Amino acid sequence: MALRACTSVQFHLKRQSLQWNTNILQIKRIWCKFDGIIQSYHNENCVYGFRPKPETHFEVPKEDLEIRSKNSNFYRLVMAYRHLAHKQANINPIALSKQIMLPELKPEKFGLNLTDRVSFKGILETEQKEGTVSEALEFLNHVYCCNIGIEFSHLETEEEKEWFAKTTETCLTESLDNKTRIAVATEMLKSQTFDNFLAVKFVSLKRYGGEGAESMMAFFHEFFELSANSGLTDIIICMPHRGRLNFLTGMLHFPPEKLFRKLKGYSEFPDDAKTTGDVASHFVSSTNLDINDKNLYVTMLRNPSHLEAVNPVSMGKTRGVMQTVKDGAYSSDHNSWWSDKVLNLQIHGDAAYIAQGINQECLSLSGTPHFEIGGSVHLVINNQLGFTTPATRGRSSRYCTDLAKMIAAPIIHVNGDEPEMVVRATRIGFKYQRKFRKDVFIDINCFRRWGHNELDDPTFTNPRIYKIIQNRTSVPDHYVEKLINSNVLTKAEKENIIKKHNTWLSEALKQVDNYVPEATYFSGRWTGIKQAENSINQWDTGIDIDLLRFIGEKSVHVDTNLNIHPQLWKNHIQSRLKKLMSGEHLDWATAEALAIGSLLYQGYNVRISGQDIGRGTFSHRHAMFVDQHNENIHIPLNSMVNGQTGKLELANSILSEEAVLGYEYGMSITVPTTLTIWEAQFGDFFNGAQIIIDTFVTSGEAKWMVSSGLTMLLPHGYDGAGPEHSSCRIERFLQLTDSKEDKPDGEDVNIQIVNPTTPAQYFHVLRRQMRRNFRKPLIIIAPKVLLRHANATSSLMDMKPGTYFKPIIGDDNADASKINKIILTSGKHYYALEDYKKTAGEHNVAIIRVECLCPFPVQELLQEIEKYKNAKLCIWSQEEPRNMGAWNFVKPRFENLCGRQLKYCGRPAMAAPAVGDGKLHQQEAQEVITKPFLMKTF
Repeated sequence: MALRACTSVQFHLKRQSLQWNTNILQIKRIWCKFDGIIQSYHNENCVYGFRPKPETHFEVPKEDLEIRSKNSNFYRLVMAYRHLAHKQANINPIALSKQIMLPELKPEKFGLNLTDRVSFKGILETEQKEGTVSEALEFLNHVYCCNIGIEFSHLETEEEKEWFAKTTETCLTESLDNKTRIAVATEMLKSQTFDNFLAVKFVSLKRYGGEGAESMMAFFHEFFELSANSGLTDIIICMPHRGRLNFLTGMLHFPPEKLFRKLKGYSEFPDDAKTTGDVASHFVSSTNLDINDKNLYVTMLRNPSHLEAVNPVSMGKTRGVMQTVKDGAYSSDHNSWWSDKVLNLQIHGDAAYIAQGINQECLSLSGTPHFEIGGSVHLVINNQLGFTTPATRGRSSRYCTDLAKMIAAPIIHVNGDEPEMVVRATRIGFKYQRKFRKDVFIDINCFRRWGHNELDDPTFTNPRIYKIIQNRTSVPDHYVEKLINSNVLTKAEKENIIKKHNTWLSEALKQVDNYVPEATYFSGRWTGIKQAENSINQWDTGIDIDLLRFIGEKSVHVDTNLNIHPQLWKNHIQSRLKKLMSGEHLDWATAEALAIGSLLYQGYNVRISGQDIGRGTFSHRHAMFVDQHNENIHIPLNSMVNGQTGKLELANSILSEEAVLGYEYGMSITVPTTLTIWEAQFGDFFNGAQIIIDTFVTSGEAKWMVSSGLTMLLPHGYDGAGPEHSSCRIERFLQLTDSKEDKPDGEDVNIQIVNPTTPAQYFHVLRRQMRRNFRKPLIIIAPKVLLRHANATSSLMDMKPGTYFKPIIGDDNADASKINKIILTSGKHYYALEDYKKTAGEHNVAIIRVECLCPFPVQELLQEIEKYKNAKLCIWSQEEPRNMGAWNFVKPRFENLCGRQLKYCGRPAMAAPAVGDGKLHQQEAQEVITKPFLMKTF
């Protein structure tokens, strides 16, 4: 600062100088910290934000200038501590070397001596108004270089930074009451006792215990206390394996009998449940906690072994609960209810958090419209190992939490050997989240006593670290010993806690043979929903025609003050109104609007998410109108009638698949009265979300008895778009079904896969998702060219009462007596075959459309084929290569269950889904159309 070198300063002020106004504001922002010193200079011409008179000036005495310079330098020293001291903090309980003192934090670097007196007022959160630099350093080291290291200088606003500094310096100088200390010690001892009990009773068990990370129990205890006392009613938790069973049985009321029953080889579900179950380390609990006479409902989510995959699911679940609780106001901008009573808690492992890309996607989602949930609290159980890989080889950044900086989230690193510091870190983080409604990270640096699991020998690859670990006492014993030495706890009380918990576990183990698991599913919001018995049954999903016309007109209703895009008037609005008036030639988008609008009218909610879904990838949907002047958004279907309860939420998402699909799955398992739809920009985009599809969508009900009605729209069809965007990989989804090749019609399956060819079929299958008394994930092989295909239309009569989704559509134009060849196909390919049949005059061929691939419609197929007594040849025709598409799924089922041989007609087996050469594509396209008709009968 130039002031430091001056003996006097003369300010010549001019009203015209904008640069001067900027400079004086910057100076005053610093000087206002020292209000006691500069008060005498706050005359009528020298106040914060003033506009001085021309030619006004004053001089600063030399001695005051020196004081001011020291205080300015001291302020810089304090800011350096707040910015850098986390690097010097003692946060590693198993450090291999001593922490290096940072030269950037030495007072001489700022022109200060230890004996210099400086003002503390307005700079440090202490009652001491002034003191020596040495006294200030004692305070700063106690706060910022202790067992907590805090990163908050990257926060976006000065308000947040100042709040964090003030809260940290206050919280870390306060002592904990003995009640909290004893409660923390009790939970940690219970966790340790649990691990010791399992180690004795189940010697060969991989339990992924909490040993070395027991201080997480201090976090959980304090977090629940704070949550209940702040008025929260619902906590949604996702958590990996580490310490999960300790937490469940110790704090979330999970019955240990159920755990021991599983460990002895029995199912965790009642005998009549149709489920395969899962490993014990994936167990969950949903329970009410009574804390200080306040009720807190805690839900831990099911998760697979794919670490971090559950995180977006927990976010979606949290939003679903928020929209159900509805304690806040309705947001027209977000088309949803908000809640201050619901909070998301995500628990991570260190190596997985920094390495898994889904976490970046989740952070990118966290602040976007239709996905934000008011900030999550993140707890990182920092084992300082990833499987057996040490942190030095497991990441490129200093901390495993550096990813959090992409959304400017504060990070609190804490030494896991210090449970009381964990409590303080929890308080700071929780207060920040509640005040600013943003994400916050608490990083507990701990260790794994036994390696990756209890049967692992970690000394193979990490001998130095594990030499330290093996030569030290446990975290609970270390902390309890402190309390005993401080007369907070006695040895007898310690032994009593251990004995009591051991007795409780032993009694539970004795009751295993008599324990009967409860059916906790299909209760609460899911009352009335049950497991499916026959997924292919017909469900009347028709709607009165007059009501359909009303809904259709409302779907394009525009207020006079809305500046609509000119092309939408003719090509969308007027076109739809004409079609509704005639009741004919309804296109795909109209049918979708009628299906969604009718569900809204009946009180259901609908949510569609994906990339640019408001207008649709192919500019066909236009479910929302954007004002061309101010970009205000209008969703016509949300204002069909006064007092409408059903709402349509259009969630245009970030360019993510895995996190967004996981989020939508979380929404779908929360409220059965909401139709949750995820649309891929192109069908192959689901590739990025394969983990969510494999471990949640297609297997969640089988493993966990968790039902989902999630609907996926995957645009598919060979139209020269090249290898990727042609195919949604139908074969992959068919391989993920549990459909049996020799099981009779009416089987229940884990997912439904349909390839509809008409708008009416699409209308019915969407409505069917909500109208049935069970929920199943639905994969729709969605169209591209059929969106505007002249022949791919329907009438209102196809949607009237008594109509439904047809698993099979026969050939109404075929003369059964003349048919000697049957072509079976699915989806868009039908129209190419039908055009060729008419053009070539192939009157001896019948084309049957298989609209539902899974469950496979055996009975309907048999009834249709029975019409053609003279048919000698049955052919399966598809656009996709032989090793892709539905062929390998359809062939064994058709031949085993229908009793007829089936021949293949389509592209040969290929490595890529399609060719990228335009001429070659046209040649192939012609061949797959003509070959079925040229194939000779027997």
